[in-house]
Amino acid sequence: DVATIFLTNRECPFRCLMCDLWKNTLDEPTPPGAIPQQIEHALARLPPAREIKLYNSGNFFDPLAIPPGDYPDIARLVAPFENVIVENHPRLCGDDCLRFRDHLETRLEVALGLETAQAESLRMLNKRMTVDDFDRAAEFLVNAGIAVRAFILLKPPGVGEHAGIEAAIASAVHVFDCGATCCSIIPTRGGNGIMEQLAERGLFAPPRLASLESVLEQGIGLSRGRVFVDLWDAEKLVTCPRCGPRRIKRLRQMNLSQQLLPTIPCDCGGGS
Repeated sequence: DVATIFLTNRECPFRCLMCDLWKNTLDEPTPPGAIPQQIEHALARLPPAREIKLYNSGNFFDPLAIPPGDYPDIARLVAPFENVIVENHPRLCGDDCLRFRDHLETRLEVALGLETAQAESLRMLNKRMTVDDFDRAAEFLVNAGIAVRAFILLKPPGVGEHAGIEAAIASAVHVFDCGATCCSIIPTRGGNGIMEQLAERGLFAPPRLASLESVLEQGIGLSRGRVFVDLWDAEKLVTCPRCGPRRIKRLRQMNLSQQLLPTIPCDCGGGS
């Protein structure tokens, strides 16, 4: 069980093409003390859990988003948990990671967005990093005793359906080679305006549900670490009302069990 807290803080400065996490953020640096107050407020309302995610629509180790002076109070609040997971841009992995780790009495895990191991696709995303940047960040964290998980996009702009599946699996292999123990594969979606403009130009379309099924099946089959698919808004990928809901339920069960389950038969041909 995981307690997940979405923190409100300064907007991420990186402006990645596919991101819509600028919503519900601040235009100014986060005031000191605001983050511990948010965590305390949330924990008073959440049920017990073994792990905690502190997701902040950006980068935990951006000092303008999470003031380093708040690290001791944050560490005190998360002390009862076995593991604390934060998200961060690979280029912002440095001494602040070590300082926060040293305040903790629990295990630290950092989620890094690789998005894709294909250099040209990554460049198009305006993430302002390279695959080498990810590799260096992962090596730094692993050597510091900090666990790594990664985010991967399924079918980013300019990538076709079959190529998107292949790229997602190749990216999963890459992050496991870098020492990650877990990766979450996210179907690329619209919602920020730019993606809709790309769709109008024929440069972007969300992946099919069948592609999401394929990457989870192949990802679990790697037996390299935990592989999840993000099911947020997965209903939008459904075109067959008979099998679609059952196929999403199967994916959810596979996320939890990390075991392959029988496919869902349907006379639609599974082409959702």
